[in-house]
Amino acid sequence: MSLDGRALRSGWPNVVQFFDSGAIHLLWVEGPADSCCGRGMETPFSSICRLQTFGMPRYRIAMRVVGLATCIAGGAAGVQGAPEVLPEVVVTASREKEEAGDVMHSVEVVEGKEFVEQGYRTVPEALEQTPGVSVQKTTHGHGSPFIRGFTGRQNLLLVDGIRMNNSTYRGGPVQYWNTLDGFAMERMELVKSQGSVLYGSDALGGTLNVLSRGSDFEAEAPGLFWGGTGFYQYRTNGESHVGRLETRFGEGGKWGGLLGVTGKDFGDIRDDAVGLMRHTGYPEQDVDFKFEMLVNPDVKVTLAHQYLNQDEVWRWHRTIFNDTSWNGTDTGNYAAEIYDQERSMSYLRFEGTNGSGAVQNWSATVSYQKSQDSTYQDRSPTDMRTGVTEVETYGLDLQLESALGGGSLVYGLDYYEDHIDTTGSRTGKDPRSQRPAADDSTYRLGGIFAQYRRPLSECFELAAGVRYTRVEVELGKLWDGDLLTDGSARDAWDSVVFNLRGLYRPSENWSIYGGASQGFRAPNVDDLSGNLTSRSGLDSMGSLDLAPEKTWTFELGTRVQNEEWELGAAVFYTLVDDLISSAPITDGSNTVVSTNADDAEITGVELDAAWHFAPQWTLSGFAAWQEGTTEKPLYLGGPEQEEWVSKLAPLRGSVALRYDSPDERWWVEGRVIAAEKADRLSEGDKEDKTRIPPGGTPGYLVASLRGGFQATEDVSLTLGLENLNDEDYRIHGSGVNESGFGAVIGAKVEF
Repeated sequence: MSLDGRALRSGWPNVVQFFDSGAIHLLWVEGPADSCCGRGMETPFSSICRLQTFGMPRYRIAMRVVGLATCIAGGAAGVQGAPEVLPEVVVTASREKEEAGDVMHSVEVVEGKEFVEQGYRTVPEALEQTPGVSVQKTTHGHGSPFIRGFTGRQNLLLVDGIRMNNSTYRGGPVQYWNTLDGFAMERMELVKSQGSVLYGSDALGGTLNVLSRGSDFEAEAPGLFWGGTGFYQYRTNGESHVGRLETRFGEGGKWGGLLGVTGKDFGDIRDDAVGLMRHTGYPEQDVDFKFEMLVNPDVKVTLAHQYLNQDEVWRWHRTIFNDTSWNGTDTGNYAAEIYDQERSMSYLRFEGTNGSGAVQNWSATVSYQKSQDSTYQDRSPTDMRTGVTEVETYGLDLQLESALGGGSLVYGLDYYEDHIDTTGSRTGKDPRSQRPAADDSTYRLGGIFAQYRRPLSECFELAAGVRYTRVEVELGKLWDGDLLTDGSARDAWDSVVFNLRGLYRPSENWSIYGGASQGFRAPNVDDLSGNLTSRSGLDSMGSLDLAPEKTWTFELGTRVQNEEWELGAAVFYTLVDDLISSAPITDGSNTVVSTNADDAEITGVELDAAWHFAPQWTLSGFAAWQEGTTEKPLYLGGPEQEEWVSKLAPLRGSVALRYDSPDERWWVEGRVIAAEKADRLSEGDKEDKTRIPPGGTPGYLVASLRGGFQATEDVSLTLGLENLNDEDYRIHGSGVNESGFGAVIGAKVEF
């Protein structure tokens, strides 16, 4: 066998990976085995050996050899015994790499390949087959996942571990999760009910980390390399087009770059009930760049940039183009309501390993983000409104990992600072009174955290964490309606939150996890000073008299996996204290203001399973149920009443049957997804008459058929037939129906 050699990123420089052009890879470690830095490789010198590498093959076999640690990775050719499939690895749940079976939370992963195969259009839509998640869409260009009863700013969105949430995120469903290009991602990881210890404020319902693709230069042979992909997708319903060009280049084992450009032109969708939904289409342009380099065998530097622009995203349900009632909903009456969204993010990250030092792994990241969110409303010839919010965010994140007392300690600090400028206008009004939020404002969010994980026996592990958070806000220009002039305000909050999680393994294929996680969300600039139109034309105002939201979530779950079955189940119970919601200023008023409801409770059950009942066949599915109530005043200072949590997801589930050909060149999958009627409505839901029908959103059952074919080594094709039964339906709380029957055709070429 002809072998070449190349250095890998590891805890020490004397690691060389030898490989050939086939499936067999040999990893040779020179030097004492106790200097390696990871878990799971047995040697004569240590019981635990951690290896930090990127781009490892799918299979591995660990062998015990005197004087060296040897791994053979790849296929089974030339190796006695079947290879072990590498378990899925996630990073978001604990801020360090761990196998999915070792995670102490409910975690869902969507790979970039799956995003394309399933014909997903946006990042929020990629969560639609996730237990415990309901993806609401105010319009076709928006998407706001409800994760265990929480949405918008009560969930945390990360990109490569950097927070996307800023202090102008509005309450309720928002569009911001659709300002990421799903076609540029490597994978995304959703951690449900994670709490605020590791990533700070906002992670009440869940944390989604979207991980962008890189050049994979560390997996390339020595010498210069260049390649890329071209992708195109066409949707018949809406006559939509998506195209992406991506190129990779660099020098194997030393440095690499990736440049990608995506163009999207979504057309107006239609269904059988309301027909053509005019002005639901919109254009989008995306650019992403990532440069990575090994400064030395132990240190890697990454420079990345992302840009997105969306124009003419209409909020269809409130406009005159929504001219057909659906199951009793009101039609729209605005001549126009249009959103434009522009976002960019750049970051510089240094990360490294130090196998023999006090800190085994570390990373330091500085980031800069800029966003512009603009709206235009034409309510009538005498009432036209505009609003523009511009935010610049500076971020710093430092993370360290150390072995301590037989366990692992992850600790660090993070700091984010928003600088906010806003403008607004309304016919016949002082422009200063129409700003979407306070102008010339600053919001500072900082924290320090630590989480310690330690095995207490061969079968049981425990993790405990703590975070201290400090939040400061300065509202520079805040309109005073009584004095008819600008004022200013400032406030600050502190919080200490905890978590305690455990993992028990009764057997090799069975794990039980659970614990308690505490969440914290300080009032943001929109809570304090927001001024916009929400729900069915209600004027929503901020309030300076707000306390932080706090949650405790208790969760118990289990995972069982063998060659034939995969089963997951979880139950959770969340207590919310001082939930921030809106209430009318007076009884019957059309103006609502932010206030702290007394408390809320949300309970849920989630199940998912897969049965590999034949070599090429898999039957899979999921089901999820939630219930939640809250106590809130009927109006400010008025009596309190108990009601359902807003837009509570109904009982929902899916079943899929998939066949993969023996030669792995083609596959086909049929799926049915269903939901019962969503009739547990809050008072606000009942007044949301252009989105939610009287009595609730009807249930639905939708069938789809998808398939893929590897035409050549470099060309792959996909075809999806969506909504085969042409069901007229919408996701609960949405302002637009889902598309009727249509085909999704995709082609990918590698070069």
